[in-house]
Amino acid sequence: MSPLGFLMTYVKRHKWQYILGIITLFIVDYANLFIPELTGEVTDGLTARTMDMNGVMITVLKILALGLTLAIGRFFWRYFLFGSARTIEKEIRDDMFAHLETMDVEYYNSHKTGDLMTRFTSDLNSIRMSIGPAIISIFDATVMALMVIIQMMVYVNVKLTLMTLVPMLIIMVGEIYYGKVMHGKYRQRQEAVSDLTDFVQESFSGIRVIKAFVRERRQLKEFAKANQNAMDKNLSIARWQSVVNPLLTVVIGSSSLITLIYGGYLALVGDITLGRFVAFHQYVNMLVWPMIACGDAINMFSQGFASAKRIQEVFAEQPEVADGEKTKPVPELKGNITFNHLTFIHKGMSEPTLKDVCLDVPAGTTLAIIGRTGNGKSTLVNLLLHLYNTKPGMILLDRTDINDIPLHTLRENIAYVPQDNFLFSDTLASNIAFGTHEKSMERIVEASRAACIHDNIIEFPEGYETVVGERGVTLSGGQKQRSSIARALIKDAPILILDDALSAVDTDTEEHILKNLKETRAGKTNIIIAHRVSTIQGADVIMVLEDGAAAEIGSHRELMQKGGIYAEMFEKQQLEAEIGEQQAAIRRDIDSVSAKGATV
Repeated sequence: MSPLGFLMTYVKRHKWQYILGIITLFIVDYANLFIPELTGEVTDGLTARTMDMNGVMITVLKILALGLTLAIGRFFWRYFLFGSARTIEKEIRDDMFAHLETMDVEYYNSHKTGDLMTRFTSDLNSIRMSIGPAIISIFDATVMALMVIIQMMVYVNVKLTLMTLVPMLIIMVGEIYYGKVMHGKYRQRQEAVSDLTDFVQESFSGIRVIKAFVRERRQLKEFAKANQNAMDKNLSIARWQSVVNPLLTVVIGSSSLITLIYGGYLALVGDITLGRFVAFHQYVNMLVWPMIACGDAINMFSQGFASAKRIQEVFAEQPEVADGEKTKPVPELKGNITFNHLTFIHKGMSEPTLKDVCLDVPAGTTLAIIGRTGNGKSTLVNLLLHLYNTKPGMILLDRTDINDIPLHTLRENIAYVPQDNFLFSDTLASNIAFGTHEKSMERIVEASRAACIHDNIIEFPEGYETVVGERGVTLSGGQKQRSSIARALIKDAPILILDDALSAVDTDTEEHILKNLKETRAGKTNIIIAHRVSTIQGADVIMVLEDGAAAEIGSHRELMQKGGIYAEMFEKQQLEAEIGEQQAAIRRDIDSVSAKGATV
C-alpha cells in the first residue's frame, strides 16, 4: 500500500468531517472573491461621482457581512479539518502502540527505542500536518486560485489575466520538482533525528555507567557527531528553502509588476476602469497565498508521505510469536511441564543454545536450574513463556503443546521475575499490583511480607505510595528484586519463575523468602534459576545445564552422591564461603586490636 493509501484508510473514517470542512472552506474562499469587486465598485462610484455616502455605507455593510462570514467559516473549517487531523494522529498512535505490544522480543532486539520514539512523535506530527494544514493549502492552491482566475477574466480582462499567470505557471512546474527532491531529504532528516533521539535516550538510561567509567567526554563527542548529522540534514532542507522561497517572492513580484505596467496602461487607455484595475491588483494579491500555499502543501505532503512510509514499516512487521490456527481455548492450567527433546537455536547463531533437554515436571514441583553463565537457563524459561517459537511437541503444559495454547492464557498462568527486575516510574503499591486486576492493599501487603520487602517499604516516608524512579533506580538492587518477587507472588499463578531473582539479597533474607515460597505456594509449580547452590538445594528437582544440555538431573542428595558437576560447584562455593568467613574474622580481629591500641 502506498503512503497515500495508508493515510486514506484513516481519512475515510472521518470523511464527513472532511467534507463539511471542505464545504466551509469553499464558502470562505468564494466569499473572499466579492471583496475586491465591492472595493472596485466603490472606487468607480466615487471616481465617477455616481455613488453617494448612502451607497458607500451599504457597500461597507456588505463588506462587514462578508467579513463576519469569513470569521465564522474559518472557525468551522479549522474545527472540522484540524480536529480530524488531530483525531487521526491519535488513532494512528493508538494503533501503532497496540501493534508494537504484539511484537515479540526479537523485534525489540533489532529496533532501537529512540527510533521508535521518533516515529511516535516527529513522524506523527508530520502526518498530522499533511492531512490537516496541507489539505487546506492544496485546496486554496487549486480551487481558490481557479475561482480567482475566473473572476479576474470575467470581471476585469482576459488578456491581462493570462499575462499575469505566466509567472504563476513557472512556480507550479518548479514546485513539482521541488516536492520530489524534498521527499527524500525529509526522510533522511527523520532518520537522523531518530539516531539522535536513540543516542540521547540510551545515554540517559546508562548515565551511571558513563559516570562510573568517566566517559562523559567521549559521550559528548559521540553526541556532537549525531547532533551534527541531524543539523546537516536540516541545513540541507533549509538551503533548498532559502533558494526556493526568495525565488517564489521574485516570481510573485513579477506578476504584480505586470499588473502595474500593463494593467495601468489598460486603465489609462480606457479598456478597464480604475476601480477594476484596483480590484485586479487585489485579485493578484489574493493569488499570492495560493501560490505560497502550493509550496507549503508540497512541503507538508513530502514530509507526511516520508513519515507515513516510516510508520508503515512498523505496521508491516508481523510478530513471529503469535496465536496460530491450531490455537484453541484450554482449561485452567495446573502447572505440569514437559520438556520433550527441547532444542533451540537463536537467530544468527550456528550452535543451539539448548540441546535435547528432556524432563517431566509434575504440578506442584519446585524445579531448580543451575549452570554456568551462557548455558541457556534464561532461554529455557523464555521458551516456557513462549517469547520465542519452538518446534511442535518440544514443550507441553498439562500435556498440551505450548504452541496450541493462546498466548494470553499461557502468560496469565505464569508469574515471572526477570533478571533485570524492571520497575515502572510509579508507586510501589502500583508496581506490586501490576500483574493482577485486584488492587487490594491487603493482598499487596501479604505479597510484600512473603517477599520480605514489607519492613523496608513502611520505613519510607510515603510507604507504599513511594514513587520509585525510572526503572526503579531509587531502590537498591535487593529492594528491586524483592519488589519484583512481590509482584509475581500477588498474581498467585499455577507456575512461578524466578530467574536469578535472589542474587542481590543476603543469605538470611534469601532463606526467609524461600521458606515463605514453600508455604504460600504449596501445590504449585515453581522454577528457580540461580547461581548459588544454597538457593536451590531445597528444590524437589535440580537440573544442571552444561553447554545447553541437561548434564545432571536429581535432588540435592542424589547429585551430591554422583560427585559430578553439581557436587563440584557445591564444594567450590562452600570453600569460597569458608574463606570469606575467615577473612571477615581476621578483619574483625584487626579492627579489635586497633581499637584497643587507640584506647591505650
